[in-house]
Amino acid sequence: MSGIEPGTLRKIDIVLVAAVAENGVIGRDGGLPWRLKSDLQYFMAVTMNKPLIMGRRTFQSIGKALKGRTNIVVTRDPDFAAADIVVAPSLSTALAVARGDALRRGADAIAIIGGTDIFAQMMAAADRLVLTIVHARPAGDTHFPEIDPAQWREVERREHPKGPQDDCAFTFLTYIRQGAA
Repeated sequence: MSGIEPGTLRKIDIVLVAAVAENGVIGRDGGLPWRLKSDLQYFMAVTMNKPLIMGRRTFQSIGKALKGRTNIVVTRDPDFAAADIVVAPSLSTALAVARGDALRRGADAIAIIGGTDIFAQMMAAADRLVLTIVHARPAGDTHFPEIDPAQWREVERREHPKGPQDDCAFTFLTYIRQGAA
């Protein structure tokens, strides 16, 4: 016996959450190249009460901490600070802070919300991808990493027509790592 109570070592999934255009674009000029109010509501539902990890530029594009979630911002700038965020000097520090926060909250996942470099670094460690595929092909300067079909299996798909406050139609997709239950 290890002396560890059953159930105390629970799995906390790492989930990449992003809106991705059909051409892989996730951003342009520090913002989103589309407006999808329906997706923002979905994003809130998926990430609420979970720790969020993001890069400094992603945080600055949002402009403020997202309520109901611990906002952990990865930056090499030792002087960076903003209200209601936790600054982490590295991704490994951010993950340690997020894991502790998830355990305290009883959250089952850590949400990785961008940008490109953070997504690329976390792709190999992620358990799930929760994506909104935007049915558009906008110009952009930031992209989501390629999804390797040998590594990922689609487990959920929900098509959505363009709503009254949406620029275009979109699809909610969830992937899990191949071989996962």
